[in-house]
Amino acid sequence: MPASTSWLKRLVLGRPFRSDTLGDTLLPKWLALPIFASDPLSSVAYATQEILLILSIGGLAYLTLAPWVGLAVAVLLTVVVISYRQVVRAYPSGGGSYEVASRNLGRHAGLVVAGALMVDYIMTVAVSVASGVDNIISAVPQLNDQRILLDLGFIVVLMAMNLRGIRESGRTFAAPTYLFIATVVLMLVVGFTRAATGHTPVAESAGYAIRPEQAGLTGLALVFLLLRSFSSGCTALTGVEAISNGVPAFRKPKALNAARTMTAMGVIAVVMFGGITALSLIARVHIAENTCDLAGFRGDCTSDPQRTVISQIGAAVFGGDHAVLFYVLQASTALILILAANTAFNGFPLLASILAQDRYLPRQLHTRGDRLAFSNGIIALSVVAGILVFAFDGSTTRLIQLYILGVFTSFTLCQAGMVRHWNRVLADTAGTRERRAARRSRLINALGAILTAIVLVVVLVTKFTHGAYLVVIAIPVLYILMRAIHRHYTHVREELLPDEESELLPSRVHAIVLVSTLHKPSQRAIAFARATRPDTLTAITVDVDDADTRALRRQWEGRAMKVPLKVIESPYREITRPVVQYVKNLRRASPRDVVCVYIPEYVVGRWWENILHNQSSLRLKGRLLFEPGVMVTSVPWQLHSTARRDLHRVRPLPGDLRRGVTTQRRS
Repeated sequence: MPASTSWLKRLVLGRPFRSDTLGDTLLPKWLALPIFASDPLSSVAYATQEILLILSIGGLAYLTLAPWVGLAVAVLLTVVVISYRQVVRAYPSGGGSYEVASRNLGRHAGLVVAGALMVDYIMTVAVSVASGVDNIISAVPQLNDQRILLDLGFIVVLMAMNLRGIRESGRTFAAPTYLFIATVVLMLVVGFTRAATGHTPVAESAGYAIRPEQAGLTGLALVFLLLRSFSSGCTALTGVEAISNGVPAFRKPKALNAARTMTAMGVIAVVMFGGITALSLIARVHIAENTCDLAGFRGDCTSDPQRTVISQIGAAVFGGDHAVLFYVLQASTALILILAANTAFNGFPLLASILAQDRYLPRQLHTRGDRLAFSNGIIALSVVAGILVFAFDGSTTRLIQLYILGVFTSFTLCQAGMVRHWNRVLADTAGTRERRAARRSRLINALGAILTAIVLVVVLVTKFTHGAYLVVIAIPVLYILMRAIHRHYTHVREELLPDEESELLPSRVHAIVLVSTLHKPSQRAIAFARATRPDTLTAITVDVDDADTRALRRQWEGRAMKVPLKVIESPYREITRPVVQYVKNLRRASPRDVVCVYIPEYVVGRWWENILHNQSSLRLKGRLLFEPGVMVTSVPWQLHSTARRDLHRVRPLPGDLRRGVTTQRRS
């Protein structure tokens, strides 16, 4: 890495960690909760809003159905949390839904789950950041025009924090998460106390009427509206599986600590979601997908944003939008929504690492960076999420339509896989107590599989035309891509298996030194080639300028060089093609021989000097590397500008940290 960028990397990421300090980065439960559960905890900030937005399509009358929709979501959340506790205990290695589906339903189901989870994690970043910025704009409406810039800026900050390592990012994110939980619980206590004592909080939108887009819905139309509202509210379940993917990051006993953390997450999420839903109805919050459908809206409905549900409740409970606690609520909500993306920043790289280890994704995703984080996965997630946010103008409502289809695809296949897992356990278990426990676990996972499968169908039907079709396309594309990558790695491994012929020595070695002029770099290349004692050694030059070629001949003869010089004609002034053709002719004449091409190259100390040198050699090497039986050797010549490099400062080489190599001075 150039010295000019090394200091910046150290400033952003910090000093590198040794591989043998990986155990020091394991997480206690109190720190694992904000890292792996910030997504489901934060989703309560917008899950209720999504329910009300859909019900308001039919008008104010249908908001009375919100409690039943919220109750259904809360029950489903409870069942899924209990189901994933079984996953954590049965598969503590950290594969989560992918490992469960792969082992019990087969490789194809596992890849479908992997594709669904990757889509889920990408959407988690996009939706969480967009929703967090929405809450910032609710407090400071003047920032509405900078929405996309804020979104992208927060994604970059999250990427940088996670590149610093899981434990360090966890400490940073713990305070906002616990502040959000405390503030919401305080809001619920104060709100319900005021309602019980006759001082019911009233939202600023309570006086707004809603112009229904679909009035007088009955029968199947009403059922469809309820199902669509329920599917939108199921965003409260996003990220529930992240703990099952991150079990290896917990302190020992890993499975027990992960299960307890999941229980805490479930209890907190259900309480906050139920409380916010109830308070939104008590305070009579009115919100519509199209702001201009709100009759009585204060401001320009074509440009001014609506305040989020949680911000309206906070203002009503804490005494207006100038109260200190209101700004604390908005700040903590915005922070946790943005930091909720941290769930994906921990889940996606871990999943990508497992897939890369199984040869379904590029191997680079399995490598840990300087801070023992899966840096390549973190960067890939950030780039794709940033593209999505930009493409959808940072709109939470538009992005959320793509969100939960992938979530429930992985939920359903995972729970179905767990049912098969318990069937195998029962077949191999003789003890009465163990069999009773296995049957109970199977019943839990079977109930989870049935409920999540129903929700999956509902989400697919109700959201397909609203953007979910993009996920229906994305998951098969990822599946095909992973199969293609695996097929490539399999073919490469089979092709590289050692055999008897690979141990045979070549008949002869023909050495070729490329020469453009007779100077120190070419002299070094010739000397090095002679030191290897090849069977034949020839210096070649390409005649692109007659005067230069004649001058080189005179120099060669004048110095009585011990290596013959061969001139290759090039009527079209090319260099690469004539050299490659010459090498091919040598190989064609003796297929069992090896040709070794020595190329003198300049080593420069400044990045811009690379633009001025070595371009022809790069093109030539790129062509020769594809020729069988041809070896290419670069012979470096260090220019004076390299003297400015600090050779006493040794930077980690690729793979050093992974192998535990210390950065002592190399002689």
